[in-house]
Amino acid sequence: MTARKILLLDTGNEWGGGTNSMFELLKRIDRERFAVTCLFYHDYPRGDSSLSHDLAALGIPLRLLPQRRQPLWAKLAKELLRGVLTPWPARRARAVRAVDAAWRIRPNAARIAAQLRDGEFDLLYMNNQPLSNIEGYLAAEATGVPTVQHCRIEPVLDAPTVALVNRLAKKVIGVSHGVVATLTAQGVDAARCVAVLNGIDPTQALPDGAPVRARLGIPDDALVFGTVGSLIARKSNHHVLDALARAQLPGDWRLLLVGEGREREALQQQAAQLGLADKVIFAGFQREPLPWVAAMDVCILASSSEGLPRVVLEAMLLGKPVIGSAVVGTRELVVDGDTGLLYPYGDIAALSERLSQLAHDPALRRDLGERGRVRVCDHYTVQRYVRDVEAVLAEAARP
Repeated sequence: MTARKILLLDTGNEWGGGTNSMFELLKRIDRERFAVTCLFYHDYPRGDSSLSHDLAALGIPLRLLPQRRQPLWAKLAKELLRGVLTPWPARRARAVRAVDAAWRIRPNAARIAAQLRDGEFDLLYMNNQPLSNIEGYLAAEATGVPTVQHCRIEPVLDAPTVALVNRLAKKVIGVSHGVVATLTAQGVDAARCVAVLNGIDPTQALPDGAPVRARLGIPDDALVFGTVGSLIARKSNHHVLDALARAQLPGDWRLLLVGEGREREALQQQAAQLGLADKVIFAGFQREPLPWVAAMDVCILASSSEGLPRVVLEAMLLGKPVIGSAVVGTRELVVDGDTGLLYPYGDIAALSERLSQLAHDPALRRDLGERGRVRVCDHYTVQRYVRDVEAVLAEAARP
């Protein structure tokens, strides 16, 4: 059997949950059936390691397409168009996109097409949402190489992108049923869409959180709330701080923020202004987050949008109760009142009430965590995730 040659394209600029899920696939993909080469725009750092280092450890080749800075003419043109076309948002968006197409998208498409031809690839497999992969679609169209889109977050699409997807994508994988519903609601052909749910390995050795708590000087009897993810606006950690400041919490407690990002300084200032500076621990990026999740008593995810969040899978596997905003992906994993608690996104009072509820009820924390673990082990295994992605790739790749 000759392995199908797959070019995996990722146009992102930072390591995130989608990157972690991609690595779980690459660790386990059948090398006799699929020969994967990665094409990334950036060599992401990962703590004391990097994308290139970790891919090399897996024996996966990496090619980089360095990106040039936006030229001054493009920046000025977009500023002018945004000002002139302010009363017509749709026209403004099309005009700005035309500028981006001229200096960035079409040149990148030509470079990706050259990679597809030179490597004689059988499939282009894209690891972001469609709007981030326009150049990939154009490259596939120019070369006749079939393409599969792996949509790892709830997408926002425009009409030209939907038309491109419907013309060129063999399949669009959504990481949750909610992502698939969003794709089809925005016009993507239902026949092209398939839900392949993210997964986690239920057979792995699970860490004890005590060493992390001891290293951080957290008392044994302190209640630890926590979040894991990039410190970016979409994760809405500022809502968590506001809610904790309002909550009625018994005894000693801490908030453990695991992740790094451009919102860190603002969050530190907010914590100080709320009088919580001594309660909030900024742990930074952690290459292996599971021991840090194990140190938490309650895991919180306050995001404005998700796909199928890996941190929730990790928390549930460890038997930790989850409080999550009721957005796509999170509400699919967390059954409110059964495997965790949900609240309307942005409702600080509701989030605060749920924090108080779990803080005062250790039996409820235990019960939610136990039922969450059963749900993950029954429905969200990495073995099923890899099998189902392989089936899509095998069907879509040209013989």
